[in-house]
Amino acid sequence: MAGHSKWANIKHRKGRQDAKRGILFSKLSRAITVAAKQGGPDPDSNATLTQAIQAAKDVSMPKDNIERAVAKGAGSAEGENFENIVYEGYGPDGVALMVECLTDNRNRTAAEVRHGFTRAGGSLGTDGSVAWMFNRIGEIQLAAGVDEDEALLAAADAGADDVSSDEDGQVMVTCEPAVLIAVRKALEEAGFTVERSESVLRPNNTVELDQAGLEKVLRMIDALEELDDVQKVSANFEASDEVMEAVYGG
Repeated sequence: MAGHSKWANIKHRKGRQDAKRGILFSKLSRAITVAAKQGGPDPDSNATLTQAIQAAKDVSMPKDNIERAVAKGAGSAEGENFENIVYEGYGPDGVALMVECLTDNRNRTAAEVRHGFTRAGGSLGTDGSVAWMFNRIGEIQLAAGVDEDEALLAAADAGADDVSSDEDGQVMVTCEPAVLIAVRKALEEAGFTVERSESVLRPNNTVELDQAGLEKVLRMIDALEELDDVQKVSANFEASDEVMEAVYGG
């Protein structure tokens, strides 16, 4: 849809990463540690660890931090057991949210996430209540201005499905999560600069928000992302360029 930012989630996430780098590093460290514990400390034989390390590198997390997180996972005490849990529900203006968590205490996390929904005027749903609105895909974000056709040609053999760009010229390559690492490698070997690659939940349909609605939803996402156990929040909103400019200042 011309004149609308369907990448509002991505822009918001980048803003959060820049503003809350310390919190982000802590979450990424936990993901690396758990991946190393569950699948072993060798990235060559542990795809989950490879993706976790790459996500940390994409936001310039220091090498020493990454190595410490891997070492901690390799030597984790048996009593420290983390699990992945996804909570789902509705926020302000009927926006659907998926909240991905990594926790060692399911009861604590459920209570904190539920409070985050309730405080924002939303409601935590049951399993499957909004999950049907989202698909799990791999996203690889390239530097702005690259040729979409050339990017797709370079990555197609590795399993890339599509290439698209937003109104700012930012290029996104999509693929199945299972081939995310291979597609990124193919693009880098072809000379493309990759800014970010990760497995994400992309909405099948979106709710258009006005300025007040967008501000409410972003406050809710901010509050949820402040929680230690929350790794990522996905939502199905979009907004016009005018609303995005009013909220983000252009």
